[in-house]
Amino acid sequence: MGKITLARRIVQVAMLGLFCLPPLLAGWGLAGLYAGGDGEVATPAEGVFFGSLSSSSAAGIPLLDPLAALEVLASGYGLAAVGLAGAALVVVAYGLVRGRAFCGWVCPVNLIGEGVDALRRRLGIAVPERVLDRHVKIAVAVAVVAASALVGFPVFEAVSPIGAVNKGLVFGGFAGAGTLVAIAIAELFVSRRVWCRSLCPLGGLFQILGRAGQVNVRINHGACVHCGRCEEACLADPVILAPALSGDDVIVRAGDCMACGACVDTCPARALSFSLGRLPARAQTRREERDPVAES
Repeated sequence: MGKITLARRIVQVAMLGLFCLPPLLAGWGLAGLYAGGDGEVATPAEGVFFGSLSSSSAAGIPLLDPLAALEVLASGYGLAAVGLAGAALVVVAYGLVRGRAFCGWVCPVNLIGEGVDALRRRLGIAVPERVLDRHVKIAVAVAVVAASALVGFPVFEAVSPIGAVNKGLVFGGFAGAGTLVAIAIAELFVSRRVWCRSLCPLGGLFQILGRAGQVNVRINHGACVHCGRCEEACLADPVILAPALSGDDVIVRAGDCMACGACVDTCPARALSFSLGRLPARAQTRREERDPVAES
């Protein structure tokens, strides 16, 4: 396991603990069972941090899943200014870093998907790399918001697998657990990472934001040996690496990049690295690589 992947795994587990532990530490026990006896016990909401990946609060600052916010607004329920501000904070934070960094570093469904990947390899099950285009999830996000407007209810939140892990463990609510099981089965027997790559509506929304991200995978064309290891490792979709590998770009510019670092870790020539800022494409970059003076 590479250094970036190890760091990401630590963050993934830490984030899961961050959302699961506060209710448990407050005395609510597993599956929402109150463990405080006859005495008073603080509710999870009274802690410094509480909530789920759909809606949470950190030191009194609200944080709201932007897709959930759009669903609520579309369904006609309305959203308080504080809720809108919470969604805006999330949009700005991930928009500046890399939209789908949420998928690569935070989302528990991706963690499970990586586990399914490892299990499938161990079992020797062969599945297609992709069965749907990666842009389908953007259409799914639009459809989710439209459906919420039609039925007057945030439809994806009712079946979302994203918060199902901590909600099910801590509060005993298993809404979304069925979706989670279906995703695991599909990714084991139908297509590699089909949910995260092609179907997740939140991933579709973050894909749009990802185009503005300032954390990018950069390639040194002179060092690249075109071994294909990075494409095999890519968690998003190997096709997003094509412009950089072909020499048409110097960074992975696609909004789908999760900034997961899997390609950086696996590159034997160390031709890939993380960089900050939206670097110019092809022509200027190639001149800089040929002329060391131009880099200074």
